[in-house]
Amino acid sequence: MPAPDDLASWLRLEQTPGVGPDTARRLLGAFGLPENIFVTAYAALQQVVPERIAHALLAPPSDALTLLIERTRAWAAQPDNHVLTLADPDYPPALLEISDPPILLYAKGRLALLSRPSLAVVGSRNATAQGISNAEKFSEALSLAGLSIISGMALGIDTAAHRGGLLAVKQMPDAGSTIAVIGTGADLVYPARNRALAHQIAEAGCILSEYALGMPAIAANFPRRNRIISGLARGVLVVEAALQSGSLITARMAAEQGRDMFAIPGSIHAPLSKGCHLLIKQGAKLVESAQDILEELQYAATATVMPSMAGAPGFDTQAIDAQAARVLEALGFDAVDADTLAGRCQLDIAALNAQLLTLELSRRLEILPGNLYRRLD
Repeated sequence: MPAPDDLASWLRLEQTPGVGPDTARRLLGAFGLPENIFVTAYAALQQVVPERIAHALLAPPSDALTLLIERTRAWAAQPDNHVLTLADPDYPPALLEISDPPILLYAKGRLALLSRPSLAVVGSRNATAQGISNAEKFSEALSLAGLSIISGMALGIDTAAHRGGLLAVKQMPDAGSTIAVIGTGADLVYPARNRALAHQIAEAGCILSEYALGMPAIAANFPRRNRIISGLARGVLVVEAALQSGSLITARMAAEQGRDMFAIPGSIHAPLSKGCHLLIKQGAKLVESAQDILEELQYAATATVMPSMAGAPGFDTQAIDAQAARVLEALGFDAVDADTLAGRCQLDIAALNAQLLTLELSRRLEILPGNLYRRLD
């Protein structure tokens, strides 16, 4: 954590119009710490940055910047709140390897997690029930093995990944837990539906942002923060993704950063499997269990935990009657409509609907858009 005066200089550099990570690194490389930059002659600055940025660097701090500095100092003084600079020894070493590490990082929670081995788990916001279950179980198993689970705290797969990491901490306090890399200021929660989850992560995991306090949810910030999700991790697991999914942006960044890529396959008919299948065609490792990932990373797990897709938490494993079992067998894992399923089972629609309701209530199947049914367990 920088001293108050040092923090003010770093914030001033970060908030100077036109100064991004690349420009900041050029300035720091030329003049040293930020406080040196602001006392450098205009002519010397102009040798490193364009004229308009040199003028902006030498302009006095605005009232808004002064308020932000005071607000940040007060936030950083609270327990478990941290502001990390590029010069901070606690800055995550993995991020120093990427091409554009953030100038500042705002962390809330367990700072030590940022230096532990980790895996990013990402996927669709509009995930299927099977995708949610897979993300949670894989994340729980990998967290129990000692890997921190990184995701973006969005709805769907991200939320399930964070939940899985937190579930592991309840079983083993030294588990990898979870890190949420967010696209707003670290003092805000987005989406609001994840407020309770954010509080849990702040207590047992870590919330991380490169954006100044008070930064609202701006669409352009979320794809940009994905480079931090992949940059922190040893690899990225894509659970479900359509061909136009933002998760594929994270996957592309991971490949550019030299990280390992993993993808869970699905039905050839499922739109949310097509992104995963594309990644597998492009060289991502097809995985069916957490152990596949641990072996590929050559990671010595602190605990051996293999998620079982059939008997895992969230599924009702009580016995079902013979007719329901016949429907389940005929259903398979590809989506199918009721008429086709009735023909396979040789049941009338009324009898089939009764069994479908039983299987849905026991979480053996899910209903997809278009009144299609797909087996879960």
